[in-house]
Amino acid sequence: MTEATATRPNAYIQETGPTIHYLVAMSQPETHLFEVTLRIVDYTSPILDLKLPVWTPGSYLVREYAKNLQDFVVFAEDKPLPWRKISKNHWQVDKTGVSELTVRYRIFANELSVRTNHLDATHGYFNGAALFFRLPGWDKQPIRVTIVPPYPEWQVTTALPPVGEETNTFWASDFDTLVDTPFEIGSHQLYKFEVLGKPHELAIWGKGNYQVQHMIADIQKIIQVEAQMFGGLPYERYVFLLHLFSQAFGGLEHKDSCSLIYQRFGFRTQEKYDRFMQLVAHEFFHLWNVKRIRPKALEVFDYDQENYTPSLWFCEGTTSYYDLLIPLRAGIYDIKSYLNNLSKEITRYETTPGRKVQPVSESSFDAWIKLYRPDANSGNSQISYYLKGEMVSLLLDLLIRSTHDNQRSLDDVMLKMWQQFGKDEIGYTPEQLQEVIESVAGIDLTDFFKRYIDSTDDLPFNQYLEPFGLQLVAEQQEEPYLGVRINTENGREMIKFVETDSPAQIGGIDAGDELLAIDGIKVTASSLSDRLKDYQANDTIQVTVFHQDELRTYSITLASPHPTRYQVKPVERPNSTQQQNFAGWLGVAIATV
Repeated sequence: MTEATATRPNAYIQETGPTIHYLVAMSQPETHLFEVTLRIVDYTSPILDLKLPVWTPGSYLVREYAKNLQDFVVFAEDKPLPWRKISKNHWQVDKTGVSELTVRYRIFANELSVRTNHLDATHGYFNGAALFFRLPGWDKQPIRVTIVPPYPEWQVTTALPPVGEETNTFWASDFDTLVDTPFEIGSHQLYKFEVLGKPHELAIWGKGNYQVQHMIADIQKIIQVEAQMFGGLPYERYVFLLHLFSQAFGGLEHKDSCSLIYQRFGFRTQEKYDRFMQLVAHEFFHLWNVKRIRPKALEVFDYDQENYTPSLWFCEGTTSYYDLLIPLRAGIYDIKSYLNNLSKEITRYETTPGRKVQPVSESSFDAWIKLYRPDANSGNSQISYYLKGEMVSLLLDLLIRSTHDNQRSLDDVMLKMWQQFGKDEIGYTPEQLQEVIESVAGIDLTDFFKRYIDSTDDLPFNQYLEPFGLQLVAEQQEEPYLGVRINTENGREMIKFVETDSPAQIGGIDAGDELLAIDGIKVTASSLSDRLKDYQANDTIQVTVFHQDELRTYSITLASPHPTRYQVKPVERPNSTQQQNFAGWLGVAIATV
């Protein structure tokens, strides 16, 4: 059980409105069913509306949480009450003459992710949006939650404060807070530590090869670096929930906590450990950027449908820019690792054909129908607002720094956004975001936004890197260009992606085809690159595939080699200004690279 103030908060005491109390049990965790009881007292309206959210803030996809609800019943004392379903996530109860009632239902929970629910014999984890009904019109009403673990040794960890001396009972000041606070219930490892005088907890479910004291020390460094950026920590207590799994990666931010999921054996090698610390830096940065500094469209959440904004490039992309930079500032990795990680991100961007099709503002707006629903053509038609937002943020930071001799930076944009919008949680418009960036940059950025945010112009990396003594170098592949990506699946060589306008696409090869042979000789995903090195650009080869269940052979004319890797490297003999700019940006001398 979590520790916090032992007295009932004053905010819980309300003069008017119904009392709302949830009881969450899990008597048979092996069935993956949470058993939820909702008790409502002093609800005077003859009709009770109950709505289950269709999405959760921070994950921009309608996930239809109602699909997991079953066994819905309503009682007043022992008398069943009539109810009907109005829509996919809307239940309505006729409670004429009844002021106290009990709603019972079960939620199937067998999807282990940071945005869903998971219950088995080892633990229970849930997000409020995927478990709790909203009472329309009473969103600001305080809510009590009591957890009934199946075994006495299971503990409850959440960022919600407890209610007095009541066992495993917590309170949320309103429905938004309930949705924003996940629960971990089980025999997880719980570690407590302090940063800047405030208590923090790290709950770890699952076995792994982590060194917990080393991990906590680095997490403390990240917290300190980010707190310094924003002038302190805007919470009284913070909880990290970490799930360790075989092959997994992800996170979901909350105001006073975050959920992380990572591969259980991903901590020994430095590269994988660094990636985990970037994940921590990313989700922790979100407690400012998007949880409190958020677009106008997300100022008041509509849990029944999509909430559209063109600014996710700033919410997620700028956060992604900082999740690479913060571990460097914290001393978790060195400058060479930072530039290597940045090079990988730029490589991902430059090798995504969709960057020439979809503007990042449109990618933000269309997150609900595209980013979380990739298909075989996504790489050709889309660009991630995480990825391009990160690239745009890099350019903005370099632009501001070079214009003001490193006396101003994107850090100042974040601080100003925090002071102007975040502290009071006032949503910003796209126009206000641009105005703040321009006020820090001291220049008109209309053309920048038009070209790089609202259009698909190539990003001029070298133009912005050069004042800092850096250059972006493209490394060509050795073999001629075919334009496919292949994975081995159950002994079959499956073509997963065909790049637009590539020789493969022009020749008729399709994603989903099974690659069999080149010029009559078997080829595999692992041998394809070497096989292509035997040919030259403009050579024509015969590629044999199974298209669906039909054997086909295509004549493909290979093209000149394409870049497959991009490296950020120092220029030869950087001048004094470049050296000063580099040191001002990254905190070390360029000679150390």
